[in-house]
Amino acid sequence: MLEDTGERIIPEKMKITNELLIEHLARYHFSVPHVHGRVLDFATGAGYGTHIIAKKCKRKMEEIIGVDIDPEVIEYAKKQYYHPLSSYQLEDVTDHALPEKLGQFDVILSFETIEHIENEEQFLKNVYDLLKPGGTLLLSTPFGQGRGIPSGSPFHVHQVTVEEFIEMFENYQEKDFYYQKGALIEPMNTSQQHHHPLGIVIARK
Repeated sequence: MLEDTGERIIPEKMKITNELLIEHLARYHFSVPHVHGRVLDFATGAGYGTHIIAKKCKRKMEEIIGVDIDPEVIEYAKKQYYHPLSSYQLEDVTDHALPEKLGQFDVILSFETIEHIENEEQFLKNVYDLLKPGGTLLLSTPFGQGRGIPSGSPFHVHQVTVEEFIEMFENYQEKDFYYQKGALIEPMNTSQQHHHPLGIVIARK
């Protein structure tokens, strides 16, 4: 039985008013207009987001693959969130062989993942290499005190600053940054940063 670890989102076990659930669902719905072709949900977790995209974008995408390092959530996703356009695979997001294993994608979604990753450099390289030229990345992370500083969450390696977040995507052709608070997602304005705990980027390779 899949259990809630404190960070894991399992919609079936949460109240519809749960702020964490609302926040996570909002990001997937926000990404819908940008989804097309072949899609990767990088660190899919229980699979609910992969399923939202499969249902909402079925007319404009070929397939969506959800990958995660946890065998338990992959099994849960396969049973709970079946869709003809989706599949789930057990993979490590920092495995340097992933581009060879999975091929390239038109769109990559990676929500609330990078703060859990020790090898951030390899993770970002994989994301870039997994994207087709002209492909789109949508990635989110909570803001904090910066790299190398404990964030207060036992699940996070650290939480980057707004400036560190922006610098991560310098090798992309175009990028737009957004702040998120709860269900609200709006274009980034530095005067708002103290009121918005999360950041989202839409970056085009």
